[in-house]
Amino acid sequence: MRLVHCVTSLLLVLRFSQFPTAVNAFEMKIHRIGMLPRHTIYFQRRTQSQRSRGNNALAMRHRRKNSPDDIYYEVPDPAAHFVVMGGGSFGLAMASVIAFRGVNTTILVRDKGTAEIINTERRHPTYLSDLQLPDHVAASTDHKTVLRSADYIIHAVPVQFSRSYLKKVRKYIPSTAPVLSVSKGIETKSCLLMCELLEELLGPHRSYAYLSGPSFAREIMEGKATAVTVASTNVTLSRDFRDFMTSPNFRVFTTSDVIGVEVGGAVKNVIALAAGMSEGLGLGTNAMAALVTIGCLEMRRLSSLLGGKPSTLAGLSGVGDTFGTCFGPLSRNRNLGIRLGKGEKLKDILKSSTEVAEGVDTAYSLAKLIKRTNKSYRTDLKFPIVLGVCEILKGKITAEEGLESMMSLPLRMRFEINDSDHVNKKDRIKK
Repeated sequence: MRLVHCVTSLLLVLRFSQFPTAVNAFEMKIHRIGMLPRHTIYFQRRTQSQRSRGNNALAMRHRRKNSPDDIYYEVPDPAAHFVVMGGGSFGLAMASVIAFRGVNTTILVRDKGTAEIINTERRHPTYLSDLQLPDHVAASTDHKTVLRSADYIIHAVPVQFSRSYLKKVRKYIPSTAPVLSVSKGIETKSCLLMCELLEELLGPHRSYAYLSGPSFAREIMEGKATAVTVASTNVTLSRDFRDFMTSPNFRVFTTSDVIGVEVGGAVKNVIALAAGMSEGLGLGTNAMAALVTIGCLEMRRLSSLLGGKPSTLAGLSGVGDTFGTCFGPLSRNRNLGIRLGKGEKLKDILKSSTEVAEGVDTAYSLAKLIKRTNKSYRTDLKFPIVLGVCEILKGKITAEEGLESMMSLPLRMRFEINDSDHVNKKDRIKK
C-alpha cells in the first residue's frame, strides 16, 4: 500500500515536470499491472496557452472581487438628463434608480399639484406616497421644455394609452434621445408590441431598449434586491442603460432578443390573472403550479411564433417575471384575479382600482393576435390559458368554469414548438 502511495506521489510531482509524455506512458504501464487503483484520475499537462487563459481568468476574478466595478458601473455621462414619461408607480421607481446614481431625472406628470408635492415633499401624493424620492428627482408638467432638454427618455406610460400620449409629445422629443420602454403589454387595437409601436410613432431610426423582469415598484424604491433584463438590438445602448442603472440593489443584465423580452413581459400578466383566479377559488397550490407551467409553455410558443428566442423566456424576463407576478402579494394582476375568483364583477374591480392591471387589455390583445397568426384550427389547445382567461374576462364563462376547463385538457395534448411557425408583422396587423 505504501508503494502505491509513493508511486502516486511521484507521478504528481513528475506531472508538472518537463517529461509529460514519459509520465503518461509510465502511468499506463503501472495501471496495467495493478499498482494504481482503477479510479485514479490522470491530469493531462496543460499547454502554455491553456495555462495563460487560466491565469488570466483567475486574475480577472480577483480584480472583480476587489473592485467596486462589480457593484457600480461607471456612469456613462454624469451630466446627462433623464426624462421619465409617466408618473405611475413604476415611473417613480425608474426615476429613483437613475437618481440614485446621481443623475438628474425629471418625471413628467399631468397635474401641477402633483408636481409641486413631488418637488417640495419628495413623495408622490397618490402612488407609493409613504416612500421618499431621491434628491436628484424633480417633477414637471411642462412637457415641451423638459423633453427638449432630454438626453435619455424612459417611457413608463401604460401600453393602451401610449399611442395617444406619444402623438401629443413626439414633436418635442430630440431625435438623438434614446428611449427605454418599461411598459409591458400589447396594444389592443393594432396587436403591436411596444417595440413595434414605438418605432411606428417615433421612427425606426431612433435607438430603443426595453426593460423587463421581476420588479415590483415598491420593492425597488425600498432598496430591496432586484434583477432585470434590458433588451436592445443596439448593444452599446443596452450597456449604457445597464451602466446608468446598476447599483448594489439593482442589477441589470442585457440581451439582444427584444421580441422574447417583450412577449414575456406581456404574457406573464395574463398568466397571473389565471393564477389569481385559482387562488381565489381555493383550488390549491398544485392546480396553481400546473396553470403557471402551462402558461409559461404558451409564452414560449408565442415568442417563437413572433420570431423571439424560446431560451430568453427561461430568464428574468420570462419565468422570472412570471413567478413574481403570479405569486407575489404586490402583483396587481394576481390580486385582480383573486377578486374575480371570489365572484366579484370585472367592472366593479376596475372601478375601485387606482392603478392599471395590464393583464386585462393584454388578454384581449393576445386573443386577437393568436387567432390572426396561428395556423392551427385548434388554438384552444395551443393557448388554453390565454384564451380561457379572455373568455372569463368577457363574461362568457365564470372563473370556476374557465379554470375547470383549463385543468381538463386532453392528456394527449403536447406543447411542442414548431420552429417553422413564424409570422410576419404584416400578417398580424390586419384591421
